[in-house]
Amino acid sequence: MEALEIMKQHRTYRNFDETYQLSKEELQTILQASRQAPSWMNGQMYSVIVVKDRGIREQLVALNPRNPHMLHSSVFLVFVADLKRTQKVAEHYQVDYRIDEGLDSLITAVTDTALALENAVIATEALGLGSVVVGSIRKDISEIGKLLQLPDYVLPVAGLSIGKPSVEMRVKPRLPKETVIHYDTYQEYDYSLIEEYDDTMEKFAEARETKRWSKKFADYFESSPNKQVDEFLKENKFFQS
Repeated sequence: MEALEIMKQHRTYRNFDETYQLSKEELQTILQASRQAPSWMNGQMYSVIVVKDRGIREQLVALNPRNPHMLHSSVFLVFVADLKRTQKVAEHYQVDYRIDEGLDSLITAVTDTALALENAVIATEALGLGSVVVGSIRKDISEIGKLLQLPDYVLPVAGLSIGKPSVEMRVKPRLPKETVIHYDTYQEYDYSLIEEYDDTMEKFAEARETKRWSKKFADYFESSPNKQVDEFLKENKFFQS
């Protein structure tokens, strides 16, 4: 029940006590929980970069100025989809490594990475700490790759700032269950449910939100997608050039 309550009470924290030092035991507990996440065929196609070095974290913030918590949190983790390990296996057995012929291997690795990330979030909250997932590390993905010295076949998916929260946050409302949960087959629903959620979020009045929920995503998907990710995937052998 404690684990269920932790998941139901999840919230994102972006302000951390800079004087709080994460103990080695706490960090290892989080990392161990992350490593125990389920993965396809037990492939564990991810790696975790533990970023403690202040200089590297300053450069991360320089690339992502809207996320200063990457510097001010106790530790910053970068979760990467890692197909380098299986490339080494293919090389050992002297067989072709054909991941660049389709999307399935990449989807598998990203899924494994996301599961490991979520386990880390739950473990962090079980320890009474807070975190924020950082997807914007993909914005300047080539620079991030160079900064973290990532080899080919390794894709940064998301970061995770962890620390002791200094500002309390509320549990954010979620979309109406009818728009998310489907039984047996995908069920159509009325757009009014999305409008209902727009109203809910407007009443929630999170300071950092300047648009209605639906308008935010209409604008986001109207814009051109981040082509840097496409180029990174080609350059790092996920796709054929």
